[in-house]
Amino acid sequence: MNTKLTLTIEHSLIDKAKKYAKGKGRSLSDIIENYLKVIIKEDNVKVIDSTPIVSSLRGAFKAPKDFDYKNELAKELSEKYL
Repeated sequence: MNTKLTLTIEHSLIDKAKKYAKGKGRSLSDIIENYLKVIIKEDNVKVIDSTPIVSSLRGAFKAPKDFDYKNELAKELSEKYL
């Protein structure tokens, strides 16, 4: 069930946000609602401490700009299972 909400936000920010939403083909309400869902979900996610080895490897792999993860995954899985 949707409920109307009134917010007080700087006028210039509202204008920019409306242009952004229009450019994405979405409503500003939809963007704000999804943002709120994300930050609420992130609050409920437990942070798992990683080992020093895992921490040292974080960010070590830099994929090329044109790297297509989905295609590479499909290719590797088909080679493995077919």
